[in-house]
Amino acid sequence: QVRLVESGGGLVQAGGSLTLSCVASGNIFSPNVMGWYRQAPDAQRELVATMSSGSKTNYADSVEGRFTVSRDNAKKMVFLQMNSLKIEDTAVYYCALTLLSRNYWGPGTQVTVSS
Repeated sequence: QVRLVESGGGLVQAGGSLTLSCVASGNIFSPNVMGWYRQAPDAQRELVATMSSGSKTNYADSVEGRFTVSRDNAKKMVFLQMNSLKIEDTAVYYCALTLLSRNYWGPGTQVTVSS
């Protein structure tokens, strides 16, 4: 059974940086896509950034140039380096894995950006 667990969320001032990590367990094989989504209060869950097992990346326009997604396939981990954080980046961030057209989700980690 696939399981995802995030870590690294917290409170940070605007302009600061934060790194999220996610470790996956279970039978995970290529090809797959791992990455991050977020959901702010009273908003829909949205894509932040993803990276395929072949290293192809996809970023939301709102985070392009500020956030960087990376992976360690051997450790089944995905990371999100977040720089120049803005108040509007405040949300619950979810780790996601797409494998054989099925989506798996972590429980989420809160990121709060203060002024």
